Amino acid sequence: MSTQPPRPPARHRAADPLTMEVVELIGDVVARFHADYEEAAAGHALTGPQARLLSLLALEPLPMRKLAQRLKCEPSNVTGIVDRLESRGLVERRPDSADRRVKLAAATEEGVRVARDLREGLHFAREPLAGLSTAERSSLRDLLRRMLGA
Repeated sequence: MSTQPPRPPARHRAADPLTMEVVELIGDVVARFHADYEEAAAGHALTGPQARLLSLLALEPLPMRKLAQRLKCEPSNVTGIVDRLESRGLVERRPDSADRRVKLAAATEEGVRVARDLREGLHFAREPLAGLSTAERSSLRDLLRRMLGA
């Protein structure tokens, strides 16, 4: 029988220097991405949350509650953001065909165009990613998906 105490679960163990460096680099990438996103949003007179909501709605109409979940904010905040985007003609509210009691927020044609422009305006990662081979980009994508549990 071993007299050593049991090892704590992995999430409680001290991280090795390589892991800490990777964590710091991920933090730097996230910070630079957010700064680039805020700059692209400002170019369209949008706040970051407005741009993120518009980008989600450009993919598919969503109920307000689901938008709040995806943006990790209160439904009342989403209502205000949708109101402001709706007043600019970028978003509209529609009844849900599956449940007429539910309102969906949907990007208008102009909203879809602005969301596309926002994506195209994100420059921070394009050049460094272009410097990677297809195999390296595929590997990076696969590792990120694995980290996210996809």
